[in-house]
Amino acid sequence: MNRRNLLRASTALGAAGAVGAVAPSPAAASPGARTGPLRVHVVLFDGVEELDFAAPYEVFSAARFFSSRPVEVRYVSATGPGPVRASYGTRVEVEHGWAPREADVLVVPGGGYGRPDGPGVWAELRRRTLPEALAKAVRPGLTVSALCTGVMLLSAAGLTRGRPCTTHHQARPDLEKQGGVLKNARVVDDGDLVTAGGITSGLELALWLVRRELGAETATGIETMLEYEARGTVWVPDRQRR
Repeated sequence: MNRRNLLRASTALGAAGAVGAVAPSPAAASPGARTGPLRVHVVLFDGVEELDFAAPYEVFSAARFFSSRPVEVRYVSATGPGPVRASYGTRVEVEHGWAPREADVLVVPGGGYGRPDGPGVWAELRRRTLPEALAKAVRPGLTVSALCTGVMLLSAAGLTRGRPCTTHHQARPDLEKQGGVLKNARVVDDGDLVTAGGITSGLELALWLVRRELGAETATGIETMLEYEARGTVWVPDRQRR
């Protein structure tokens, strides 16, 4: 265990104690009774917003300290391994190629929607590589999620047409014009399609998916560790209400 993970583990154990449990119960941590690891792929591209990808990565990475079900998180790119330069200049080395059949959850961040001529979502829309890869990735057992203007990449892939969804407030008119059924919620869960609003809602998106896949105890443990409480409404259709 490297120093960063050791610090995370120490913090996580302290947070777990604060919520009354050092070891999560299997029943609470695995509501779907799945025994394999939860495999999360966070999609990167040039111009991606730093907080859009870092917040979900942090939440899912921390989840393994609060769940009896293993969690594997990786950055991936539709163009293969290599360096990605994010919106504010952060350089990230993507070590893994595109392999959605090896994922249970895809997370698509946004970025650069206000800069049509620069790197970011608009450039990815023009290139078509990522939208086409997302369209081909859909299969039973895979949850495709996106936040902020990353939802527009799902829209270009045809994944939001006729379905409940949301995005960054500035892109909502575009999403609706392209056939998305907009919901006034911070997170919109339509089963295998989960979308969230702008930038900071990546925390809510990841915490909701953690709650859904790993249980409420895992989600509240992460909230305690991060000193952050999920906010806003999560919209789910009546068929999913329990």
